[in-house]
Amino acid sequence: MGNETRRATIYFQSELYRTLKVKAACTNQTVSDLVNDAVRLTLAQDQEDLSKSEERSSESSITYETMLKDLKTSGKL
Repeated sequence: MGNETRRATIYFQSELYRTLKVKAACTNQTVSDLVNDAVRLTLAQDQEDLSKSEERSSESSITYETMLKDLKTSGKL
């Protein structure tokens, strides 16, 4: 994967944008750098979540209703 870039229009809440600009200036980065880093981090977290979900796919599951019933039966509710 190269460093090819694409242009996009993103609408920020004013206060968020001002904060991004200040952070960019304080860290000698561009707003684009900060947004790209945040998107990469979010996508990496999603991939990690998907991997964990796949690892646990063989585990048995219980419905919310069953869980509540079990808690009530055991006197925990």
